Amino acid sequence: MIARIRLWAELVTFSHTVFAMPFAAAAVVLALRVPHEPLTPFRVLAMVTCMVTARSSAMAFNRWADRELDAKNPRTKNRPVAAGRVKAGEALALTVLSGMFFCAVAATLGRWPLLLAPPVLVVLLGYSYAKRFTWAAHAWLGLALALAPGGAWIGMGASPSLGIVLLMVAVLTWLFGFDVLYALQDELFDRAENLHSVPSRFGAKRAMSMAAVSHVMTVASLVATGALLHCGAVFFGGVAVVAVVLSIEHRLVRPKDPASGEFVDFAKIGKAFFDCNAYVSLGFFATTALDTWLR
Repeated sequence: MIARIRLWAELVTFSHTVFAMPFAAAAVVLALRVPHEPLTPFRVLAMVTCMVTARSSAMAFNRWADRELDAKNPRTKNRPVAAGRVKAGEALALTVLSGMFFCAVAATLGRWPLLLAPPVLVVLLGYSYAKRFTWAAHAWLGLALALAPGGAWIGMGASPSLGIVLLMVAVLTWLFGFDVLYALQDELFDRAENLHSVPSRFGAKRAMSMAAVSHVMTVASLVATGALLHCGAVFFGGVAVVAVVLSIEHRLVRPKDPASGEFVDFAKIGKAFFDCNAYVSLGFFATTALDTWLR
Protein backbone atom coordinates (compact mmCIF):
# COMPACT_ATOMS: atom_id res chain seq x y z
CA MET A 1 0.00 0.00 0.00
CA ILE A 2 2.80 2.43 0.94
CA ALA A 3 4.59 1.64 -2.32
CA ARG A 4 1.40 2.36 -4.27
CA ILE A 5 0.91 5.68 -2.50
CA ARG A 6 4.48 6.64 -3.36
CA LEU A 7 3.83 5.73 -6.98
CA TRP A 8 0.74 7.97 -7.15
CA ALA A 9 2.70 10.76 -5.46
CA GLU A 10 5.34 10.35 -8.16
CA LEU A 11 2.67 10.44 -10.84
CA VAL A 12 1.45 13.88 -9.75
CA THR A 13 4.98 14.99 -8.71
CA PHE A 14 3.72 15.83 -5.23
CA SER A 15 7.10 17.33 -4.29
CA HIS A 16 6.50 20.15 -6.79
CA THR A 17 3.59 21.37 -4.66
CA VAL A 18 6.28 23.45 -2.98
CA PHE A 19 6.11 25.81 -5.97
CA ALA A 20 2.42 26.74 -5.94
CA MET A 21 1.22 26.12 -2.38
CA PRO A 22 3.37 28.80 -0.67
CA PHE A 23 2.16 31.49 -3.09
CA ALA A 24 -1.44 30.45 -2.47
CA ALA A 25 -0.78 30.61 1.28
CA ALA A 26 0.82 34.05 0.83
CA ALA A 27 -2.33 35.23 -0.95
CA VAL A 28 -4.39 34.07 2.04
CA VAL A 29 -2.14 36.05 4.37
CA LEU A 30 -2.32 39.14 2.16
CA ALA A 31 -6.12 38.84 2.04
CA LEU A 32 -6.14 39.43 5.79
CA ARG A 33 -5.23 43.05 4.99
CA VAL A 34 -8.52 43.67 3.17
CA PRO A 35 -12.19 42.85 3.87
CA HIS A 36 -12.54 39.04 3.80
CA GLU A 37 -14.51 36.09 5.09
CA PRO A 38 -13.53 34.57 8.48
CA LEU A 39 -10.53 32.27 8.17
CA THR A 40 -12.11 29.21 9.79
CA PRO A 41 -10.52 25.74 9.94
CA PHE A 42 -13.13 24.56 7.40
CA ARG A 43 -12.18 27.33 4.96
CA VAL A 44 -8.50 26.49 5.30
CA LEU A 45 -9.19 22.78 4.75
CA ALA A 46 -11.41 23.51 1.74
CA MET A 47 -8.79 25.74 0.09
CA VAL A 48 -6.00 23.21 0.65
CA THR A 49 -8.22 20.44 -0.73
CA CYS A 50 -9.01 22.54 -3.81
CA MET A 51 -5.32 23.16 -4.35
CA VAL A 52 -4.39 19.48 -4.06
CA THR A 53 -7.24 18.12 -6.17
CA ALA A 54 -6.90 20.70 -8.95
CA ARG A 55 -3.18 20.06 -9.18
CA SER A 56 -3.64 16.27 -9.07
CA SER A 57 -6.17 16.45 -11.90
CA ALA A 58 -3.83 18.59 -14.01
CA MET A 59 -0.72 16.48 -13.41
CA ALA A 60 -2.48 13.16 -13.99
CA PHE A 61 -3.92 14.50 -17.26
CA ASN A 62 -0.51 15.79 -18.33
CA ARG A 63 1.07 12.38 -17.77
CA TRP A 64 -1.79 10.74 -19.69
CA ALA A 65 -1.66 13.20 -22.61
CA ASP A 66 2.15 13.06 -22.86
CA ARG A 67 2.61 9.33 -22.28
CA GLU A 68 3.87 8.57 -25.79
CA LEU A 69 6.16 11.62 -25.93
CA ASP A 70 7.50 10.90 -22.45
CA ALA A 71 8.35 7.34 -23.50
CA LYS A 72 10.51 8.69 -26.36
CA ASN A 73 12.39 11.25 -24.26
CA PRO A 74 15.36 9.81 -22.28
CA ARG A 75 14.75 12.41 -19.54
CA THR A 76 11.10 11.41 -19.00
CA LYS A 77 10.87 7.78 -20.09
CA ASN A 78 10.76 6.53 -16.49
CA ARG A 79 7.66 8.53 -15.54
CA PRO A 80 4.97 6.17 -14.16
CA VAL A 81 2.59 6.19 -17.14
CA ALA A 82 5.29 6.27 -19.80
CA ALA A 83 7.09 3.35 -18.13
CA GLY A 84 3.87 1.37 -17.67
CA ARG A 85 3.98 1.39 -13.86
CA VAL A 86 0.62 3.21 -13.86
CA LYS A 87 -1.96 2.37 -16.52
CA ALA A 88 -3.09 5.19 -18.81
CA GLY A 89 -6.70 4.53 -17.81
CA GLU A 90 -5.80 4.94 -14.14
CA ALA A 91 -4.23 8.33 -14.80
CA LEU A 92 -7.30 9.43 -16.75
CA ALA A 93 -9.60 8.21 -13.97
CA LEU A 94 -7.58 10.20 -11.42
CA THR A 95 -7.95 13.25 -13.67
CA VAL A 96 -11.74 12.98 -13.72
CA LEU A 97 -12.22 12.12 -10.05
CA SER A 98 -9.85 14.83 -8.82
CA GLY A 99 -11.48 17.40 -11.10
CA MET A 100 -14.96 16.53 -9.86
CA PHE A 101 -13.85 16.69 -6.24
CA PHE A 102 -12.19 20.05 -6.88
CA CYS A 103 -15.42 21.52 -8.25
CA ALA A 104 -17.49 20.07 -5.41
CA VAL A 105 -15.25 21.47 -2.69
CA ALA A 106 -14.93 24.84 -4.46
CA ALA A 107 -18.72 25.14 -4.28
CA THR A 108 -18.51 25.18 -0.48
CA LEU A 109 -16.42 28.36 -0.58
CA GLY A 110 -19.07 30.51 -2.21
CA ARG A 111 -20.67 31.49 -5.49
CA TRP A 112 -17.60 32.76 -7.30
CA PRO A 113 -15.41 29.75 -6.48
CA LEU A 114 -18.25 27.55 -7.75
CA LEU A 115 -18.56 29.48 -11.03
CA LEU A 116 -14.82 29.78 -11.62
CA ALA A 117 -13.86 26.17 -10.85
CA PRO A 118 -14.76 24.69 -14.30
CA PRO A 119 -12.90 27.33 -16.36
CA VAL A 120 -9.92 26.96 -14.02
CA LEU A 121 -9.86 23.25 -14.85
CA VAL A 122 -9.99 24.06 -18.56
CA VAL A 123 -6.87 26.20 -18.20
CA LEU A 124 -5.07 23.59 -16.10
CA LEU A 125 -5.84 20.66 -18.38
CA GLY A 126 -5.42 22.65 -21.57
CA TYR A 127 -1.77 23.30 -20.82
CA SER A 128 -0.96 19.68 -21.63
CA TYR A 129 -1.63 20.36 -25.33
CA ALA A 130 -0.25 23.90 -25.52
CA LYS A 131 3.28 22.90 -26.49
CA ARG A 132 1.88 21.17 -29.54
CA PHE A 133 1.00 24.50 -31.15
CA THR A 134 2.71 27.46 -29.37
CA TRP A 135 6.08 28.33 -27.87
CA ALA A 136 4.14 30.37 -25.30
CA ALA A 137 3.21 27.14 -23.52
CA HIS A 138 5.51 28.29 -20.69
CA ALA A 139 3.26 31.32 -20.17
CA TRP A 140 0.21 29.04 -20.19
CA LEU A 141 1.79 26.98 -17.42
CA GLY A 142 2.60 30.22 -15.61
CA LEU A 143 -1.04 31.25 -15.78
CA ALA A 144 -2.07 27.84 -14.44
CA LEU A 145 0.21 28.31 -11.43
CA ALA A 146 -0.86 31.93 -10.99
CA LEU A 147 -4.45 30.77 -10.55
CA ALA A 148 -3.41 29.30 -7.17
CA PRO A 149 -2.92 32.65 -5.37
CA GLY A 150 -5.81 34.15 -7.33
CA GLY A 151 -8.07 31.29 -6.28
CA ALA A 152 -6.94 31.55 -2.66
CA TRP A 153 -7.78 35.27 -2.69
CA ILE A 154 -11.28 34.60 -4.05
CA GLY A 155 -11.64 31.69 -1.64
CA MET A 156 -11.05 34.13 1.19
CA GLY A 157 -13.99 36.17 -0.03
CA ALA A 158 -11.72 39.13 -0.86
CA SER A 159 -12.73 41.37 -3.77
CA PRO A 160 -10.48 41.36 -6.86
CA SER A 161 -7.89 44.14 -6.80
CA LEU A 162 -4.80 45.26 -8.68
CA GLY A 163 -2.65 44.00 -5.82
CA ILE A 164 -3.65 40.35 -6.24
CA VAL A 165 -3.52 40.66 -10.04
CA LEU A 166 0.09 41.82 -9.81
CA LEU A 167 0.91 38.92 -7.49
CA MET A 168 -0.51 36.62 -10.14
CA VAL A 169 1.62 38.37 -12.77
CA ALA A 170 4.65 37.81 -10.54
CA VAL A 171 3.90 34.10 -10.32
CA LEU A 172 3.25 33.84 -14.07
CA THR A 173 6.54 35.51 -15.02
CA TRP A 174 8.46 33.59 -12.35
CA LEU A 175 7.17 30.28 -13.70
CA PHE A 176 7.74 31.35 -17.31
CA GLY A 177 11.36 32.15 -16.55
CA PHE A 178 12.31 28.99 -14.72
CA ASP A 179 10.29 26.72 -17.02
CA VAL A 180 12.15 28.16 -20.01
CA LEU A 181 15.44 27.39 -18.27
CA TYR A 182 14.27 23.86 -17.50
CA ALA A 183 13.14 23.36 -21.10
CA LEU A 184 16.71 23.96 -22.29
CA GLN A 185 17.30 20.27 -21.60
CA ASP A 186 14.74 19.29 -24.25
CA GLU A 187 15.64 21.77 -26.99
CA LEU A 188 16.80 19.12 -29.48
CA PHE A 189 14.06 16.65 -28.56
CA ASP A 190 11.35 19.28 -28.97
CA ARG A 191 12.61 20.19 -32.42
CA ALA A 192 12.75 16.55 -33.48
CA GLU A 193 9.18 15.93 -32.29
CA ASN A 194 7.86 19.26 -33.65
CA LEU A 195 7.02 20.47 -30.14
CA HIS A 196 7.01 24.17 -29.40
CA SER A 197 9.05 25.82 -26.67
CA VAL A 198 11.08 28.98 -26.26
CA PRO A 199 14.44 27.11 -26.55
CA SER A 200 13.36 25.16 -29.64
CA ARG A 201 11.95 28.32 -31.28
CA PHE A 202 14.61 30.89 -30.37
CA GLY A 203 17.67 28.88 -29.33
CA ALA A 204 19.36 28.51 -25.95
CA LYS A 205 21.08 31.90 -25.80
CA ARG A 206 17.95 33.94 -26.54
CA ALA A 207 15.87 31.68 -24.30
CA MET A 208 18.15 32.45 -21.37
CA SER A 209 17.81 36.17 -22.06
CA MET A 210 14.02 35.91 -22.19
CA ALA A 211 14.02 34.03 -18.89
CA ALA A 212 16.14 36.77 -17.30
CA VAL A 213 13.80 39.53 -18.52
CA SER A 214 10.83 37.55 -17.23
CA HIS A 215 12.38 37.29 -13.77
CA VAL A 216 13.06 41.03 -13.68
CA MET A 217 9.33 41.44 -14.28
CA THR A 218 8.69 39.02 -11.40
CA VAL A 219 10.60 41.16 -8.93
CA ALA A 220 9.01 44.38 -10.20
CA SER A 221 5.53 42.85 -9.87
CA LEU A 222 6.22 41.74 -6.30
CA VAL A 223 7.39 45.24 -5.38
CA ALA A 224 4.21 46.72 -6.87
CA THR A 225 2.10 44.12 -5.03
CA GLY A 226 3.65 45.12 -1.71
CA ALA A 227 3.14 48.82 -2.40
CA LEU A 228 -0.53 48.41 -3.33
CA LEU A 229 -1.30 46.18 -0.34
CA HIS A 230 0.62 48.44 2.07
CA CYS A 231 3.19 45.83 3.09
CA GLY A 232 6.10 46.59 5.37
CA ALA A 233 9.87 46.30 5.41
CA VAL A 234 9.92 42.54 6.04
CA PHE A 235 7.85 41.91 2.90
CA PHE A 236 10.19 44.00 0.77
CA GLY A 237 13.16 42.28 2.39
CA GLY A 238 11.64 39.01 1.20
CA VAL A 239 11.33 40.40 -2.32
CA ALA A 240 15.03 41.32 -2.19
CA VAL A 241 15.83 37.72 -1.22
CA VAL A 242 13.73 36.49 -4.14
CA ALA A 243 15.76 38.72 -6.48
CA VAL A 244 19.03 37.32 -5.13
CA VAL A 245 17.92 33.68 -5.42
CA LEU A 246 16.70 34.20 -8.99
CA SER A 247 20.05 35.74 -9.84
CA ILE A 248 21.79 32.68 -8.41
CA GLU A 249 19.52 30.43 -10.46
CA HIS A 250 20.65 32.11 -13.67
CA ARG A 251 24.28 31.92 -12.66
CA LEU A 252 23.92 28.18 -12.05
CA VAL A 253 22.64 27.63 -15.57
CA ARG A 254 25.07 30.02 -17.26
CA PRO A 255 28.05 28.18 -18.82
CA LYS A 256 31.56 28.41 -17.47
CA ASP A 257 33.02 28.98 -20.93
CA PRO A 258 30.71 30.95 -23.25
CA ALA A 259 33.44 30.97 -25.90
CA SER A 260 32.91 27.23 -26.38
CA GLY A 261 29.57 27.91 -28.06
CA GLU A 262 27.69 25.88 -25.45
CA PHE A 263 25.32 28.20 -23.63
CA VAL A 264 23.92 25.86 -20.97
CA ASP A 265 25.40 23.96 -18.04
CA PHE A 266 22.94 21.06 -18.15
CA ALA A 267 24.42 19.42 -15.06
CA LYS A 268 23.12 22.26 -12.88
CA ILE A 269 19.65 22.77 -14.35
CA GLY A 270 18.00 20.32 -11.95
CA LYS A 271 19.46 22.09 -8.92
CA ALA A 272 18.56 25.49 -10.33
CA PHE A 273 15.02 24.31 -11.09
CA PHE A 274 14.06 22.70 -7.79
CA ASP A 275 16.28 24.14 -5.07
CA CYS A 276 16.29 27.79 -6.09
CA ASN A 277 12.60 27.98 -6.86
CA ALA A 278 11.64 26.17 -3.67
CA TYR A 279 13.61 28.84 -1.78
CA VAL A 280 11.78 31.55 -3.73
CA SER A 281 8.28 30.30 -2.93
CA LEU A 282 8.89 29.27 0.68
CA GLY A 283 10.93 32.37 1.44
CA PHE A 284 8.30 34.66 -0.04
CA PHE A 285 5.55 33.06 2.04
CA ALA A 286 7.61 33.19 5.24
CA THR A 287 8.45 36.88 4.91
CA THR A 288 4.90 37.77 3.83
CA ALA A 289 3.45 35.97 6.85
CA LEU A 290 5.96 37.58 9.22
CA ASP A 291 5.32 41.03 7.77
CA THR A 292 1.56 40.60 8.29
CA TRP A 293 2.05 39.29 11.85
CA LEU A 294 4.20 42.30 12.73
CA ARG A 295 1.63 44.84 11.52
